[in-house]
Amino acid sequence: MTDPQVAIFMLGIFVLVILLGFPIAFTLLAMGFGFGYFAYATPDQWDHIFRNRIFDLMVNQTYSVMINDVLVAVPLFLFMGYVVERANIVDRLFYSLNIATRHIPASMAVAALLTCAIFATATGIVGAVVTLMGLLAFPALLKAGYDERFSAGIICAGGCLGILIPPSIMLIVYGATAAVSVVKLYAAAMAPGFMLAGLYVLYAIGRALINPSLAPKPPKEETEMPMGQLITMLLTSFVPLAILILAVLGAILFGLATPTEAAAVGATGSLVLALAYGALNWKMLKESVYLTMRTSAMVCWLFVGSWTFSSVFSYLGGHDVIQQFVIGLDLSPLMFLILAQVIIFLLGWPLEWSEIIIIFVPIFLPMLGHFNVDPLFFGILVALNLQTSFLTPPMAMAAYYLKGVAPPHVQLMSIFRGCMPFLFMVLLAMIILYNFPQIATGLPDYLYGPGR
Repeated sequence: MTDPQVAIFMLGIFVLVILLGFPIAFTLLAMGFGFGYFAYATPDQWDHIFRNRIFDLMVNQTYSVMINDVLVAVPLFLFMGYVVERANIVDRLFYSLNIATRHIPASMAVAALLTCAIFATATGIVGAVVTLMGLLAFPALLKAGYDERFSAGIICAGGCLGILIPPSIMLIVYGATAAVSVVKLYAAAMAPGFMLAGLYVLYAIGRALINPSLAPKPPKEETEMPMGQLITMLLTSFVPLAILILAVLGAILFGLATPTEAAAVGATGSLVLALAYGALNWKMLKESVYLTMRTSAMVCWLFVGSWTFSSVFSYLGGHDVIQQFVIGLDLSPLMFLILAQVIIFLLGWPLEWSEIIIIFVPIFLPMLGHFNVDPLFFGILVALNLQTSFLTPPMAMAAYYLKGVAPPHVQLMSIFRGCMPFLFMVLLAMIILYNFPQIATGLPDYLYGPGR
């Protein structure tokens, strides 16, 4: 077999192994080491089994990941999210928004979506948002007479907004992978993120107008409240969290701090917020630190494994084979984008966003220049598309998160069906973004000037 054929065989074996359920990071490391030992073999290495450059490569890749300044923001934003999740803020926020939107059709669903969007902006952790809203809002929706599938779709779709809306961990990982400014990615993701949230809200309202039985209006005695009391509730639930979010994102977007520095401020601010709400204690702090360390380790080892795998794959000529094949198809930029997004959509069935970004997106990155596609714009399209990886059966992780905390009578298939209409909202958002790319590129061009 030629080296390129070995590379394609390597990729095929990797896909088969992960479909069997083996851990992604260590599978990447094992395959990168195994095939790399073959790729870097020299005639004299058999005299000494450790005389192979794959050992140097693995050490260098591990060191490169651990000193990457961009990735320092990952544990800090994760810590901020886990502390906010445990600070007893979301229940106050959902309740006050539910009262504030009482005159809107599907008011409780709208309140849940708005709470998800705000909470996602503060955390960026899909599992945390879906789980917490599944414990808080989902039973309230069912108790209010909302349709089970409609309610499940609201929680799952709203919870996935953290992939896109800054401070998204996914955008940090994409920025590190594609060598694109995280600051510009955050600026580019703001409008598309809230556009998608807006489409979800419009869909919920539209469904309620067409079929009011899906979302019954709450009794007046449950939502009537003096205006002064409502304003006080909003000031104590929404304003502190909004100040924290604006301080973090504003510092990044206006160049007052790097993402890492702003993440450190956000982590400190979340502790202050938890203290103000009386939720800061040793148990909560210990849990937040533990979850932060566990998730950060997963991301870092994924980087180590994927960069080792990708280096060997590229050395064997795998990237060149795929690039020449795609370029040989003589696609237009539109067809290339459609092909790339369809592949990413299909990969979302067996894989999570982290594996897709770190392993497969780099395959497309060298082709962007040939098709004149801005890596910044491509990243936002990918971030939109990755919403589907959490919503598409059979591996819709958002549905599994919700099932884990939902009442026993709620079936997984019912949650799957509830997610499906929101997939079409994501596709609609991608179509809108392609036809009006200024939605993504307008803010970064205005703040930092045009260009990649």
